[in-house]
Amino acid sequence: MNTSLINTEIKPFKATAYHKGDFVTVSDVSVKGKWSVFFFYPADFTFVCPTELGDLADNYAEFQKLGVEIYGVSTDTHFTHKAWHDTSETIGKIEYPLVGDPTGTLTRNFGVMIEEEGLAERGTFVVDPQGRIQIIEINAGGIGRNAEELLRKVKAAQYVASHPGEVCPAKWKEGATTLAPSLDLVGKI
Repeated sequence: MNTSLINTEIKPFKATAYHKGDFVTVSDVSVKGKWSVFFFYPADFTFVCPTELGDLADNYAEFQKLGVEIYGVSTDTHFTHKAWHDTSETIGKIEYPLVGDPTGTLTRNFGVMIEEEGLAERGTFVVDPQGRIQIIEINAGGIGRNAEELLRKVKAAQYVASHPGEVCPAKWKEGATTLAPSLDLVGKI
């Protein structure tokens, strides 16, 4: 995991996504101004990937309520994304953009390219409205992610961004107590 990407601005990119029946352009410029999740996965028509993407689809409305856009990204083409969307019941319910990255530019920008396979790692990146990466999670290929846990992390990132001087402790959930780091707290937690 490349933690050096935390608080760095996403690199310039331009890609085509399949979104709600159309092919649309997604770029670094178009994602700025709102919270975004870049959800990299190895490939369409596989096994763990549709379970993860379906889980995100089931929770998509909650992300949207927070003003967050999800971008599913693999090194497949946008045409392959459309074919998968049209033939899989699980993928057919997805309402967020599925970004094609056949050149691997976006996947390499985020440091999750498996070079010898030309596929993406299971990488999750939460990007703030200024285009800076706030959360990175990378799982081994056989380990699926949890959209509800991602939603919790996004809420924590948004809370910290809008409440300078406060931090969210382990297992923090919306409405729970936060901490205000100070000399008075040292050694008391």
